Amino acid sequence: MRVFHCQHCGQMVYFANTRCERCRHRLGYSSDLAVLSALVPLENGDWHVLADPAHPARFCANAVHDVCNWLIPAGSLTPFCRACRLNRTIPNLDSWENRLRWQRLETAKHRLVYGLVRLGLPLTSRFDEPQTGLAFDFLVSSGRMGEPWAPIVTGHAAGLITIDIAEADDAERERHRQDMVEAYRTLLGHFRHEVGHYYWERLVRCGPWLTAFRELFGDERQEYGASLARHYAEGPPDDWRQRFVSGYASAHPWEDFAETWAHHLHIVDTLETADAFGMRIQPRGEVDPALAMSIDFDPYRQHDFDALMRAWLPLTYAVNSLNHSMGLPDLYPFVLAPTIMGKLRFVHGLIFK
Repeated sequence: MRVFHCQHCGQMVYFANTRCERCRHRLGYSSDLAVLSALVPLENGDWHVLADPAHPARFCANAVHDVCNWLIPAGSLTPFCRACRLNRTIPNLDSWENRLRWQRLETAKHRLVYGLVRLGLPLTSRFDEPQTGLAFDFLVSSGRMGEPWAPIVTGHAAGLITIDIAEADDAERERHRQDMVEAYRTLLGHFRHEVGHYYWERLVRCGPWLTAFRELFGDERQEYGASLARHYAEGPPDDWRQRFVSGYASAHPWEDFAETWAHHLHIVDTLETADAFGMRIQPRGEVDPALAMSIDFDPYRQHDFDALMRAWLPLTYAVNSLNHSMGLPDLYPFVLAPTIMGKLRFVHGLIFK
């Protein structure tokens, strides 16, 4: 994520901010410019965008719920921004708890969409492209439309991503993380994983990458339900750390791809943030160049996978060590063995083809 500054006073502001704390100007995010801009109200209810003075804008309709700070053109025919237009179902907002959880989900989803747009990946709503578009259902485990209670399963099916909003509760998510013996479980991780399934269907399933995919990840035609049942009953193989980025990735080639895809998005976005803050790594007294890191490129435009990894690995050593100094576990609790690197390289090539 980039670092943003208020165009009126120069104060550093963050992606989800709605107001500059120094000068109190209203803030809105332009997905076309990839910039958070200070705003000046116009008499007709629109906003003068200081980062783009020639194009007045208005807020996405979901701004009234405090879940979105994105802008749309003043003359737009749709009331929703590029991120919110992906929603098919939102929770019942009569519940304060539902509203809070939806806010947390939207924060993660907007960050996901930021990255997908920056990477130039195909991203359309099912409202615009019913056959190939993407949509989200944010559901509560109490049935749909008055049906009897049933648990919601977070997952993807033919472009529809379903999220159990209970995942937005920190205690509930931590319970699931421990039950599933996972080193990492976050809302943003869920979104990046599930969208990996969507892009497998769009970019791999019927294209020239399918043969290479099967050579690296395995044959996805093996029965999915039986593979998951076996994984939950037996756990991952003993050597999974040498072949898979996570234990869950070993369950089926589709899950392996989705987990690897999510990690690629983690890497690119984190490197952009590190670069935005001017982070450089050079351990004192260390002469091994592999432990030094300096970014002189835009990670979202870097076609050279090796350049990404040369920056990423030293950064993980440093941030994990910082976490240890605070008594916290690794920020990035993963080991990227050579086989896993090959899979990440595949995803990188798919994105930057």
